[in-house]
Amino acid sequence: MTHPSDSRAYFFKIDTTIKKIRNALQKRFVEAGFDLTVDQWVVVDHLHRNPGIAQATLAEMTAKDAPTVTRIIDLLVKKELVERRMAGDDRRKFLVSLTQTGEQVYEQMLPAVVEIRRKGWGSLSEDDYRHFVRIMDEIYQNFNDEEGKATPENA
Repeated sequence: MTHPSDSRAYFFKIDTTIKKIRNALQKRFVEAGFDLTVDQWVVVDHLHRNPGIAQATLAEMTAKDAPTVTRIIDLLVKKELVERRMAGDDRRKFLVSLTQTGEQVYEQMLPAVVEIRRKGWGSLSEDDYRHFVRIMDEIYQNFNDEEGKATPENA
């Protein structure tokens, strides 16, 4: 018996949708004069919600590899939006937080992000959202079962 997903390229649909959203968001950032990429925004957003987080944990939460997160944080430090400090208990571990300027940039950018999210969601309902999250979590978990990792938070 053929499985329904055998002939449906759901990955392609997910990938093209993500690219469309990222492009719309980046275009909105440029139009608004924000000097951040979408990947940098994802890190800023997670730092806003998780101040003082370990860099390694941030990489897990954003589903990015450690070198990529390090590069993004380095850029955000240069822009004076993020600060690093050593964890008191482990000198190899860095804790990362937004600076006051970083918090201000977050607050300035959030309305543009919300605008793009609303545009993408259109007339879909809360029930549609619950189904969407359930389906995406199930697909994620199907690939993640052997690793035993938690589902990353929404960006």
